[in-house]
Amino acid sequence: MLATLSLSLLLCTAAPQEPGARDLLALLRAEPACTGVLERAREHRLQILLAEPVVHPDGTITVRRSRLGDERQYFYPASSIKLCGAVAALLALNEHNRAHGTALGLDSPLVIEPRFAGDERIAADPTNLAGGVLTVRHALRKLFLVSDNAAYNHCVDLVGQDGLNRAMHDAGLRSVRLWHRLSESRTLAENAVTRTVRVGDTEFAARDAAAKLSNDGFAELDVGEARMAGGKRIDGAMSFAEKNAITIDDLQDLLIEVVRAEIDTGKRGFPGLTTEQRAFLVQALGEFPSESANPKFDGKEVPDHHCKFVLRGAGEVVPRPHLRVFDKIGRAYGFSIENAWVEDTRTGRGFFLTIVLYTNPDGVLNDDRYGYEEIADPFFDAAGRAITRAVLGAERR
Repeated sequence: MLATLSLSLLLCTAAPQEPGARDLLALLRAEPACTGVLERAREHRLQILLAEPVVHPDGTITVRRSRLGDERQYFYPASSIKLCGAVAALLALNEHNRAHGTALGLDSPLVIEPRFAGDERIAADPTNLAGGVLTVRHALRKLFLVSDNAAYNHCVDLVGQDGLNRAMHDAGLRSVRLWHRLSESRTLAENAVTRTVRVGDTEFAARDAAAKLSNDGFAELDVGEARMAGGKRIDGAMSFAEKNAITIDDLQDLLIEVVRAEIDTGKRGFPGLTTEQRAFLVQALGEFPSESANPKFDGKEVPDHHCKFVLRGAGEVVPRPHLRVFDKIGRAYGFSIENAWVEDTRTGRGFFLTIVLYTNPDGVLNDDRYGYEEIADPFFDAAGRAITRAVLGAERR
């Protein structure tokens, strides 16, 4: 069962705060674009977690956290959990190398064999300009740069549902509940098995990889008023009791353990990652699509803020040439998630910012009318601007 999760008070009231924490509600109230969301914060399932590094006299580094919202209230993490898949896949390759003396790595060719009806063998990737071969490196770069769903699913097939959850739990991220692949309609039973995956000359055979999971530790697992299925409206809330889940604290600590591993979160983290792998992950998390030479992206179709929700707002405070955002966002079922390390490269100062927001004006899921552009994007712009100004102390351009 999921470990007991701490309860906070009602959203946008005085939640327990650490000494020196910032008043996030006051910061956001100064932004007109945030007003509507703040007035209906629980309806929007709003959660914000700000973590600022603190260097202690003995040289250790921890974080001082400021929060807003009820961290027990369920949110669908969408693509933000893809970082879990990437890390678990690299750890699995390292474990295999240690056990069998192999040298599987980022540049090993990757092949996914068919298992389900309609599957095709996946070995080539035309977006890889270096020969058109699918490699571990290329798949993971697409996972981060444009949030590629297939790349995440390849990770799931490599490590299995059990290996994916175990890797996160071993790291101390005990709230993680990863049930299913993304944008691939499968039953619970199908999500608990894997395809055969070949990495280089090594075969990871298809297997039953079920994990014992429960979302009972989360509150308000029913979402919305109705949903669309087969072109028809079905009244009643949609249950997320068997959907991917993670607390906002663990989601933020996941990023901290990758990007700033020297920070003490009180959790084990990922000591099994190599220096090369960690550098690769950090680079991929922080790279803008416009900077990528392979794969290449059309700036009109994939702007830099496409997968960096706080980039535009933060860029009004820190000049864009000096701003770097290392993050993994998510967006689905009306939920928008930003999980970022925002840094001013002139000073090296930065902060971790995780925001959860649910927008769905008509209350219907799967109708693709979620208010992302009308409500969510302006909120993230304003929140990014307000919090960056408060923490980094730069003047607005």
